[in-house]
Amino acid sequence: MRRKDREVTDFNEIVAIMEKCDVCRIALNNEGYPYILPLNFGMTINDGIVELYFHGAREGMKYELIRKDNRASFEMDCGHKLLTDADKGDCTMNYESVIGQGHIEMVSDDEKYDGLCILMKHYHKEDFPFNKAMMRATNVYKLVVENMTGKIREKHP
Repeated sequence: MRRKDREVTDFNEIVAIMEKCDVCRIALNNEGYPYILPLNFGMTINDGIVELYFHGAREGMKYELIRKDNRASFEMDCGHKLLTDADKGDCTMNYESVIGQGHIEMVSDDEKYDGLCILMKHYHKEDFPFNKAMMRATNVYKLVVENMTGKIREKHP
């Protein structure tokens, strides 16, 4: 990272940024070009390993790409605030972000309910009684994070 003054290295601080984000973008390999998807997500931490959970339809381009190569990069950001200084002609943006890489695993039908509960918990602090009949039409998959880094850009007006 070029700007070490903005880097977040503490694991718990990185996780705190992730907990504030509401969209995670994953990038998959697609014959030389990244295939990027914005996704809702949930997160668990098992023995210091972050696992990001996603859901989607039972078929589609992302699954074809995952079958070919299950490596993925991810990015999420939050805390956006535009700061302008008309006198200086200056414009900048405050933000917090996390980027990283890992590999994607499909979640078995036996674990699908738990995966969906992890997703729902990210957006609803209480248990949300979702329609279990939809599980038949839904895939759940997780990105097991192998490395990640955080960044905070915070400038005060």
